[in-house]
Amino acid sequence: MNKSAPLLLSVVAGATALLLTVTGPAAANPNAINPIPVLNGTNGLPQLPGRTQAVFQVTGMQSPNNTQSYNVLGTDLGIMWDNGNGEMLTTFGDTAGLGFPNLLVGSTWAWRSNILVRSHTQNPANGIYFDSVVRDIFGQARDLIPSPKIPFLEISRIPTAAISVGGTQFMSLMSVKSWDDVGQWTTNYSGLAVSGDNGENWVELPATRRADDGGNGNFQMNAFVKNGGFVYEYGTASGRNNPAYVARVPEGAIGDLGAYEYWCGDKWKRGDVDGATPVIGGGVSEMSVQWNDYLGQYIMLTTDPWNSVVMYRSPSPEGPWSGPEVLIDTRELPTAYAPAIFPYQTGRDLYFLTTVHSQYNVILMHTTL
Repeated sequence: MNKSAPLLLSVVAGATALLLTVTGPAAANPNAINPIPVLNGTNGLPQLPGRTQAVFQVTGMQSPNNTQSYNVLGTDLGIMWDNGNGEMLTTFGDTAGLGFPNLLVGSTWAWRSNILVRSHTQNPANGIYFDSVVRDIFGQARDLIPSPKIPFLEISRIPTAAISVGGTQFMSLMSVKSWDDVGQWTTNYSGLAVSGDNGENWVELPATRRADDGGNGNFQMNAFVKNGGFVYEYGTASGRNNPAYVARVPEGAIGDLGAYEYWCGDKWKRGDVDGATPVIGGGVSEMSVQWNDYLGQYIMLTTDPWNSVVMYRSPSPEGPWSGPEVLIDTRELPTAYAPAIFPYQTGRDLYFLTTVHSQYNVILMHTTL
């Protein structure tokens, strides 16, 4: 386990010459990144001139969480949910650390695809602090669901949504086959994994796999929200800037694909994934959905085709959804992506995580509704 930041800097300094620092819009490929502060052209929190402010660095070497102590130098996504007992679980996606480099995919870093931390922070005004992390025998953050990381077989298994049902944790992951053009990738399938021990160990549910084909291709990247005894599953195709769809299933049947109903424009139809119609017509990327007490509406955060972080509103899970409202203009932070809503109500203060690709770490944001 790496306990010394100065030593860590000296070890990785030579490797950074081989890495690319992304300064354009947020890329999809996570391998050509540099998570080392200053050496990647970033230092401290982004200074944003608009309605949203960066308030806390959640991961990385400049985070008070000191995630480098368990070999997390850089990571993305940051999907948060309550475990059903007042504790917040957060799963991150592709994660860079020291170790054997994954040269098959052009990375000089050792990679994990899905890690998990726990926190009891319910007021994030002063930051989000982690209590524990799922570790391997060496004390480093470990994959929850391993991935072979072989190009065109499965290059990564990335979490896109998670939820607790009856104290059992469910996580939706996408199997990435290849990284394509900027903002685009190809998946093999999406599917659920389940944990009965508060996220420590996970088992896949193969019967929940949705192949990247037909209507199931519209549920490769997901977001979950609960309402009225149902789990609502929002979905898009793999990659960014796609229409968004919605399905629902009784909470107790979340692992039964045959029990899902799909919104088909004017009614819910059980099993009709091919008949599902978009609830938002396009421009949706990685997304997060939550009921907001202050607004009395559902909100969805995502990024738009210009890579601005935007918010949609709706009185019901299926819509009608409003047009997008810009929270972070792309000119303020062009490499931001994957906004994820803090799971506890905070009045008119909206807190969310977003990844900044140019530093390949996750930042806590605050905006006033």
